[in-house]
Amino acid sequence: MKASLAQREPNMLEQWYADGLYERIQEATKGRETFVLHDGPPYANGDIHIGHAVNKILKDFVVRSALLAGYRAPYVPGWDCHGLPIELQVEKKVGKVGQKVDAATFRQKCREYAEKQIDNQREDFKRLGGLGDWDHPYATKDFKYEADMLRALSKIVERGHLKRGVKPVHWCFDCGSALAEAEIEYQDKTSTAIDVLFPAADPAELGKRFGVDGLADDAGVVIWTTTPWTIPANQAVCLNAELDYDLVRGVRDGKQLDLVLATELRDSVAERIGLDKVEVLATVKGEALEHLKLHHPYRGDDVPVILGDHVTTETGTGAVHTAPGHGQDDFDVGLEYNLPVVNPIDGRGIFVDDTPVVAGEHVWKANAKLVEAMRENGTLLADEDFGHSYPHCWRHKTPTAFRTTPQWFIAMDQAGLRDDALKAIDNVRWVPEWGQARIRGMIETRPDWCISRQRTWGVPLGFFIDRDSQQPHPDTPELLQKFADIVENDGVDAWYADDIAERLGVDGDRYEPVPDILDVWFDSGVTHHCVLDQRSELKRPADIYLEGSDQHRGWFQSSLLTSVAMHGIAPYEQVLTHGFTVDAEGKKMSKSQGNVVAPQQVMKTLGADILRLWVAAADYRQEMSVSDEILKRVADAYRRIRNTARFLLGNLNGFDPEKHACSLEELLPLDRYAVDMAARLQDEVTEAYRNYRYLNIYQGVHHFCSVDMGAFYLDIIKDRLYTLPEDHPARRSAQTAMHHILEALVRWLAPICSFTAEEIWSEMPGERDDTVMLATWYDGLATGDEADRATIQRLRKVREVVGPWLEQLRRDKTIGASLAAEITLEASGKLAEELEAVGDELRFFFISSDVRLAPVAEPMETAEIDGDTLKVAVQPTEHAKCVRCWHHRDSVGADDKHPELCGRCVINVEGPGETRRWG
Repeated sequence: MKASLAQREPNMLEQWYADGLYERIQEATKGRETFVLHDGPPYANGDIHIGHAVNKILKDFVVRSALLAGYRAPYVPGWDCHGLPIELQVEKKVGKVGQKVDAATFRQKCREYAEKQIDNQREDFKRLGGLGDWDHPYATKDFKYEADMLRALSKIVERGHLKRGVKPVHWCFDCGSALAEAEIEYQDKTSTAIDVLFPAADPAELGKRFGVDGLADDAGVVIWTTTPWTIPANQAVCLNAELDYDLVRGVRDGKQLDLVLATELRDSVAERIGLDKVEVLATVKGEALEHLKLHHPYRGDDVPVILGDHVTTETGTGAVHTAPGHGQDDFDVGLEYNLPVVNPIDGRGIFVDDTPVVAGEHVWKANAKLVEAMRENGTLLADEDFGHSYPHCWRHKTPTAFRTTPQWFIAMDQAGLRDDALKAIDNVRWVPEWGQARIRGMIETRPDWCISRQRTWGVPLGFFIDRDSQQPHPDTPELLQKFADIVENDGVDAWYADDIAERLGVDGDRYEPVPDILDVWFDSGVTHHCVLDQRSELKRPADIYLEGSDQHRGWFQSSLLTSVAMHGIAPYEQVLTHGFTVDAEGKKMSKSQGNVVAPQQVMKTLGADILRLWVAAADYRQEMSVSDEILKRVADAYRRIRNTARFLLGNLNGFDPEKHACSLEELLPLDRYAVDMAARLQDEVTEAYRNYRYLNIYQGVHHFCSVDMGAFYLDIIKDRLYTLPEDHPARRSAQTAMHHILEALVRWLAPICSFTAEEIWSEMPGERDDTVMLATWYDGLATGDEADRATIQRLRKVREVVGPWLEQLRRDKTIGASLAAEITLEASGKLAEELEAVGDELRFFFISSDVRLAPVAEPMETAEIDGDTLKVAVQPTEHAKCVRCWHHRDSVGADDKHPELCGRCVINVEGPGETRRWG
C-alpha cells in the first residue's frame, strides 16, 4: 500500500526515456489513424506553475486515451521564445540595446536565455509523466521555424490580407511598442475626470444656431474626459446628430455662463460644475451645430464641431472631445471629416518639444499641468477623481495609451477574413460549448490585427517600403519567400546587414527595409504551418487544441485568423478550454497571499500521479481549487484505487490466464455480475474519455473501486479465494473475473495515473507488451443477463438494510466481527424467491456465519425493496469458530481428525472441495 510515488516515479521516468518509450510507441502504432493534439507553446521564461501542470496533464490525458482508443497519437511539445519578457531578463544581465550591447549580441543572448529556460521547463514537464517527443520539440526561436513564419506571412500577404495604416493602437510606454488586443488586460484605475469649456469662436453664430441673441463672450460647448493628457491632440468636438442639446444659462461663482449640454445630461452636469439658476434658452438637435467653430481650451486655434454615432448620454456631457491620434472612435470619425491625426507623444510617453504647456513631460505626469493651465484661463469647469476600468499592459501591469503610429495590420474585412473566420468557427467542436459564442463575439467586433512591433528580439517583418510613398514593395510575397530561405540558413540577423537589399535583389536607393518585428502572437499563431505542416508525424488541421480559457483572445484566435487567412479553414477540429487554478476559498494564487501550490513540491512529497488524479477530480470547465488539504483528500482516494489493484494482483498470484481462466459462461453468477459491472463502467469510461469528461471517469472508477469492489464484490469473494483449494472451479471463477476486471481497470487508469498504471501492468499475469500504452481498451468484458443483474442489485439492497445492524452489534461489542452473527430474513414476493434461490450461500453474501429464511416475529428492521417486504433480525451466534475460515458453525469439531475445523473446511482440505453455485 505504501506507494512511495515521490521516490519511485523518477526511477520509472528515467527508465522510460532510457528505453525510448515514446519512440517505441510511435513505431508500434504506425499504420493506425493519426490523432493530433497540437501543443500550444508556453512562454520560455520562469519556472512552471500549477496552471502549467494542469495544462500539460490534461493534454497527456487526451494523448494517452487516444492511444488506448486505437489511434496513433504523436505529441510534439513546443515553446514560445520571442518577445518582451525575455528581452527584459536579458536587459538585466547585459544592458539595453545601444547602451551597453549591440542588437546582434543582444539577440544572441536572448536566444541563449530562451534555450536555458526551455531546458529547465522541459525537465519539470517530463516529471509530470507526459508522453511526448521531448528531445525534439519545436521552438519559435529556431531558424527553420522563423523562416516558416515568414513563409506563412508571404501567403497571407499574397491572399490580400495585409494593410498598412496610421491607426490608433494600444501602446505600452514601458514596452516601447504597440500591443495586440490579447496583450491588454483591464484593471481598476483612478483618473482625473474634467469638464472643460470649448468657447465658441463666434458667440453670435452659436446663438444663431439656437435662435438666441446676446450670448456671453465665452459661450460654448462643454466636454467631459477622463484623459486630460489627450487634450493637446484635440482636433474637434463631437456631438450626436440625433440627440437633443440645450443652450442653458446659469450662474457659477457669480459669473453668467451660456453652455451647450445634452438635454439628458443637463441636470447632472449643472450639479457637477456648480451651475446655479439654470435656464434653458433653446433646444436643437446635434446636427444643427455641425461645423460650428470652437476655440481650443488653451492652444489658441479653432476646432470644428463634428457628428458621430459613438456619442451617447451614458456619462459626460453629450459632447466628446476628439483626438484622432488617441482613440479608435476618434480616429474613425476623424477620417470622415478629414481631421489631422496629431500624436504629440513619443514611444517613451514623452510629449514632443513643440507641445504647448507639457513639452518634455511624461504623459502620466502631464495631467496636473494641463488641469492647472485650464483652471487658470477659466476653461476648466470641474475636476474630480474618477475610478474606472482601464487597459493595462499584461506584462508591466502599467496603463497603456492609444497612440496613432504607422503600423502593419492583418485586415479583418479587406479580403473577407472576418466572415471566413466566423464560418470556420461554426465547423469546430468547442468544449465547453460556450467557447464558440465567446470567440465568435470576439471575432465579430475585433479591429484589424496590428502585427508590427517596435522591439529587438523577434522575427523581422521582412518588408521593404518605398522611401517616398511609404507603400510596400510590389513583390513583397516573393521577397518574403527569398528572405525566409536566408533566415533558415543564417538567422534573422541577416535582415539588419547592410547588404540585405542587394541579397534580395531590391533597389536599395528606392526601397528601405522596415525595422519592425512581427507580433509574438503571430509567432505562435502560425504553428499550424510551422509545426503541423512541417512534421511528417503530424497533420493539419489538428484534431484538438487545448489551452486555458484566456486563449480565446490569444492563441485560439491568432491560430484561427492566420489559418483562415492562409487556407480558408480553422487549424483545429476541436478546441478544449480549461479554467484557472485557485485556492480552496476560490482566491487567485499569489506569493504574497501565501496560497501558492507549486507542482514541483507536490511531486516531491506526494508524487505526480496524485497531481494527475487531482486534475481528473477537478472540474476543468470551471476554476480548479487546489490546496494541501484538497491534495491529501485526493491521495486518500488514490490509496483506495491502488488498494483495489493491489488486492486483485495479490490474488492473481500463480494465475495463468492461458491455463486457468474460465469462459465467461462458466463463471459463477456473482463473478459474471462483477464482470458485467466492469463492462458497463468501461462503456461509460471510454465514452467519457472521448468527450473529455475526466471528472466522470474519476468518480466512476473511484466508486467502482471503493464501493462495487472493495465494499461488495471483493469483500464477498475473499472466502472463496482463501478457503477453497487452489484449483477449485469456484476459485478459478473468481480469479478469472478479477483478471478481466484488472485488465480493464489498468487501462482506465493509464491516461490519468500514468506511473501507477505501468506499475500495475508490470505485475500482471500473462504474456503482454512491456507498457500498457501499447494496449487498447480491453475487449474481454461482456455485459451479463439483465435479469441476473436485477436480482443481484436487489440482494445488494438487502445487504444495505442488514449491514447497519451488524455494525450496531459491533459497536455494542455484542459481536466482534460480522461472522460472529446469525441473520434471519423474511421476505415476500419475488425477493423471497431470489433469497431462496441463493439459499445457504447467502451467508457468504452477508459475510455472516448463518442466514436463515424464516418468519421474523420481532424484526429489527422492516423495509420495502422494489415493492416486496423484507424483515430482518440479527443475533450473535452460539456456535464455535472454525480456525480456518472463521465461520461459526455447528459442524466445528465434528471430524475427530480436525477438531478445530468446520465441515466444509474439512472437505476443502482433504476432499475435492465444497460446491459453490452462486458466489
